[in-house]
Amino acid sequence: MSLTTGSIIKINSDIFTVKCKDSSIVDCKSRGKFRYSNLTPLVGDLVLIDKQKNTIEGIEERKNYLLRPPVANIDKSLIVTSVKSPDINLTLLDKLISISVINKIEPVIIFTKLDLLNKQELKNIKKLKKYYQKIGIKVFDNIKINKLKRSLKGSIVTLCGQTGAGKSSLINKLNKELNLETNEISKALGRGIHTTRIVELYEILNFYVVDTPGFSSIDISNYKEEEIKNSFYEFRNIKCKYNNCKHEKETSCGIIEELNKGKILESRYLNYLKFIKELK
Repeated sequence: MSLTTGSIIKINSDIFTVKCKDSSIVDCKSRGKFRYSNLTPLVGDLVLIDKQKNTIEGIEERKNYLLRPPVANIDKSLIVTSVKSPDINLTLLDKLISISVINKIEPVIIFTKLDLLNKQELKNIKKLKKYYQKIGIKVFDNIKINKLKRSLKGSIVTLCGQTGAGKSSLINKLNKELNLETNEISKALGRGIHTTRIVELYEILNFYVVDTPGFSSIDISNYKEEEIKNSFYEFRNIKCKYNNCKHEKETSCGIIEELNKGKILESRYLNYLKFIKELK
């Protein structure tokens, strides 16, 4: 049996589309043995396939994976964040950042719909942008697309964020030939309409992007408290009196001291407390 290596670039129901190293595209079925080992092939997986039988015979070890969006071997997570209509959701933004960091994926924030803001609102968003940049997170908007493209070179990228934030629209800007389906915000419900129906890697110049359904809440209950703490970049180099400090009500907590000095964004700290409470 002669096997060929490739990457899964699309999953539609039980059909797995694989791009092989010779650039050929093959639609495959998954072998039943993966079900018995509780392993499901994901978009982004490096696989071994039998071209004669059109079957996936092996899945190489992953460097990371997510279940929502269901994708493996991700380099960067583009967190598409609407600043208005729908309004900015900082809890979701910080949760997606934490999940990315825990899974060894670089978080990148993309602010959308800046043109809908008044002067004061725009000023507030600029302050927010500076804070996230200060703690080491790259921040872009959906206008300066060329700068964003350069930063994504050679990467597998996943898009995530609230429904209606403009993920499909962003992909269309990155590659106008794709022309993905988009819908307007449902004014009656105040949230977006799901437009993406299959999980697929779109090749855009020299990088790949995954577009997936939008969502408004994520379960983090499977993570550990220590993982959540370490996912907040700004907490890492701040010393507390006690090594096991939870940064909640403890005396001599370095995090709370920095918060009181205005050096930690209040919404970040409050979201940290929310996430820890979710774990409990």
